Amino acid sequence: MKTLNNKLFLCGFAILGLSLASCNKWLDVNTDPENPTAETSTYDGLLGNVEFYANSAHQFADWRTGQSMGDWSGCNGRGNYAVASYWLPGSGWVTTSYQWWFVGAYVNIPQLIEKAEAAEAWHYAAAARVIKAYGFMLMTDLYGEMPYEEAAGTDPSITAPKYANGKTIYLGCLKDIDDAIELFGKTQNTAAASLAAGDWWMNGNVDKWVKFANFLKARWILKLSKKPAGNYLDGKYDEAALLAALAAGPQSNADNAILHHTDNNSTTHDHLGWDEPVDYSPLYSVCGMNWGYLPSKMLYDNLTNFAGLGVEDPRADKILPWREASNPRTDGVTLDAVSKLKWTDDGVWFRGLGVDLSEPIFSQGGPLRSLVNSKGKWYANTANTDVRKADTVYVEMTSSSKGYAGNRDLLYRRSDKGPERAISGSFYTRVSSPTYLGTYAEACFIKAEVLFKKGETGNAFNAYKEGVKASIELMNEQLDSWVSEDRSLADCPSFTPMEQADIDNYLANGIGTAADLTLAKILTQKRLHLMYSVEVWNDMRRYDFAEDKFLNWHIAADHFVSSDALKAIPEGKFFRRWMQCSHELNYNSTNLKAIAEDVKEYGENINLTRDQWNNADDIWTVNVWWDSDK
Repeated sequence: MKTLNNKLFLCGFAILGLSLASCNKWLDVNTDPENPTAETSTYDGLLGNVEFYANSAHQFADWRTGQSMGDWSGCNGRGNYAVASYWLPGSGWVTTSYQWWFVGAYVNIPQLIEKAEAAEAWHYAAAARVIKAYGFMLMTDLYGEMPYEEAAGTDPSITAPKYANGKTIYLGCLKDIDDAIELFGKTQNTAAASLAAGDWWMNGNVDKWVKFANFLKARWILKLSKKPAGNYLDGKYDEAALLAALAAGPQSNADNAILHHTDNNSTTHDHLGWDEPVDYSPLYSVCGMNWGYLPSKMLYDNLTNFAGLGVEDPRADKILPWREASNPRTDGVTLDAVSKLKWTDDGVWFRGLGVDLSEPIFSQGGPLRSLVNSKGKWYANTANTDVRKADTVYVEMTSSSKGYAGNRDLLYRRSDKGPERAISGSFYTRVSSPTYLGTYAEACFIKAEVLFKKGETGNAFNAYKEGVKASIELMNEQLDSWVSEDRSLADCPSFTPMEQADIDNYLANGIGTAADLTLAKILTQKRLHLMYSVEVWNDMRRYDFAEDKFLNWHIAADHFVSSDALKAIPEGKFFRRWMQCSHELNYNSTNLKAIAEDVKEYGENINLTRDQWNNADDIWTVNVWWDSDK
């Protein structure tokens, strides 16, 4: 992970005309592709650039918030994102998504809209509005308040843009969505560029864009569930509008908004200082290629014994990482009755366990990373053989690649001048793992939640079951792709497509029935589908981190033995926002200080006795606007 040093959009810094390697034609849309300017850039050239940076900004936030919601942890010594699992937040988290949104994406959106509308390229103007809403909704999810009306940097006289409160941004995003849906219904000028010429996200499919816009509308109205009932345009919870948006959104996996990444070390790299290829998954950049990230026992239990029903989720083998054994087992045991490790029939691979965060494992010096000695044997480098030696049951999720890393396949291999031993990685964080912008499965879970709370249990269960089914089938699409691209990957159970018999058994016996459906089952299955998404954090905030709403979730025990963690999130409080990054604290402090007058109306725990309220130790506990009943 690298943190950028650019000063942000305050300087009016623009980056134009970036292409993705899968669509290198975008490099040719400007008069001088090596030195594009605001005057020479074209709306179809700008869209791919905006889409790339907006998605990356979101994915980096998805990763960092995901670590703090308890499904994943890390090895002792892994750093910022391992300690996130026990709610020890740090200022190093909060800059990248902010910069990639403002400096990489948003700085280009106003001129994209202006040029598209001048050319009557209405579908480009619509897509730009959807992305603008997508990015600013992320900003208010993370930070609560943000420069908004003056944020584009188009007026050189404004060097310190004023802040908007959360409600203003929130309602602005919903208006942009409604405006975009209307614009997608207009016929473009015949002389305008086809949307397919510049669109990476949907490849010019207007119908998918409309369904995605409606999906976002439903997702965002759902976040108003703490507000009084009423019209969403007034910032109230609008059940009718939410269900109408779902009806106009994705109706099957064919309608999903998915970005398919490639394992290609292209010559097209980002321009914001990481200098990495734009082809691959952002989650691979921040997680998959790095060492030491581990699943938690919560995730393990939810995948292997959901709701105590005793049926393993077929997705468990794909999400929980596998490791090549030191020596193949020969006893033919699939599940080790003692350690609970799952083995392949040939004894070559075993699946790791989850780190139990209900114990203060970090303060006890664990969990340790597993190493390979010169004889090819896995071991934990510790003198504490009574406790830490057993940390070899944890398998990290590191993976590799052909194009970027120059490896022979997607498996990560480790050795210490001896035989190599392979690790599979995890489904969501490989180099070519897809980005799920918006899916039919998530729409089903949203519908299930709304109907369940209305008392329509039967219809809620049907939507819930359909969401689980759609999630599994969607995952199988990518598994089929990996194995078809490299047949050798079929030797590792992390890559093999799920069997229909296992899927049918799970849907029949592993998710419960309409008679025993609970909100906890709906929300937990939803998070298993989303895995790395800010929406997991959003759901937990909506329900105030209630342990009876998220199966097997508890605040990690290490939080209560860490003085720094308790300073940031005192006992009895919860993780509700990110602090602003240093750019805002250093260069826009007057406007940041001024917005406190708005925040105090809805932000519990705000400390106005400080000169700079956003720099308080426990700023992480202040509500964002939608996470309140005010």
